[in-house]
Amino acid sequence: MLEALQLPFIQRALIAGLLVGGLASYLGVLVVQRRLSFLGDGLAHAAFAGVAIGLFLHEEPLWIAIPFAVGVSLAITWVRERSNLGDDTAIGIFFAVSVALGVLFMSMRQGFAPDAVAYLFGSILTVTQVDLWVMGSIALVVALMAPLWRNWAYATFDRELALADRQPVLLHDYLLSALIALVVVASVKVVGIVLIAAFIVIPAATARLLTQTFASMTLLSVAIGVVSVIPGLVASYIFDVPTGSAIVLVQALLFALALAVRR
Repeated sequence: MLEALQLPFIQRALIAGLLVGGLASYLGVLVVQRRLSFLGDGLAHAAFAGVAIGLFLHEEPLWIAIPFAVGVSLAITWVRERSNLGDDTAIGIFFAVSVALGVLFMSMRQGFAPDAVAYLFGSILTVTQVDLWVMGSIALVVALMAPLWRNWAYATFDRELALADRQPVLLHDYLLSALIALVVVASVKVVGIVLIAAFIVIPAATARLLTQTFASMTLLSVAIGVVSVIPGLVASYIFDVPTGSAIVLVQALLFALALAVRR
């Protein structure tokens, strides 16, 4: 494996995995605490629709998937705030519409699209320099939003009190939804559309079992998300299995161990 690290595509895969693992796990704690785990699935399928449109138009799929997924995330938040529908109902509506659009545009594309399979199931070894720049830019945006973490945590545990305290809760909800959408799109090449939700939820759920405070939960979730990438990448290289699946299975193993320790 050490020899493989000399290969440029392995180096890009490792950097991409570490970036996405940290980002997904950081925002995952907010997703888990707010009981929005289904949001990961909804935005993943919004990314699928964006990728399908990009492939149909013969454009770079990421440039279409990013604004499409962000738009869907903002629309979900708007519907949740403007109606008495539950979170799962609002997400489910856009989930279905995104899948329908994705299937429609994929069916209109002539011939078999192996590149679409890479986005569905992940292809971390095909990460390009442009993909890394996109992931790095998203990581920078999340880092710039880090000072809002206390406000997000406040609204997560007591939304009514945060509103009474004149916190801009609604604005923060929109920002948080947009950031989650960006991270979901960034994760497409690493774990694939099918497994993105697990990549966001499992490290945070594991950290929740082992910690007593929200700050420690966040730190441990990020650590799990980052560390799990390395054995997943190694297993993928040695056994020639999909990298995204290997990483998620490592995270699932850590969750099972945490559950056993907690019990």
